[in-house]
Amino acid sequence: MDERYLEMAEAVQQERLQQAIDNRVIYQGESATECDSCGDDIPEARRKAVPGCRFCVECQSRQEVRRG
Repeated sequence: MDERYLEMAEAVQQERLQQAIDNRVIYQGESATECDSCGDDIPEARRKAVPGCRFCVECQSRQEVRRG
């Protein structure tokens, strides 16, 4: 198979993945400054990246494992 087609397919796949990730972050209100579960500070970068977040990364991961 021609390498150009593989590169084009990879580019399309990467674009679709990025679109799916971008669409997943939906504004859900003001982010908490402290985790609702453990009380640790939620870093500003996370609050900006995930609007409306209520948990730190560690507690959010535990929540998702329980649901999954």
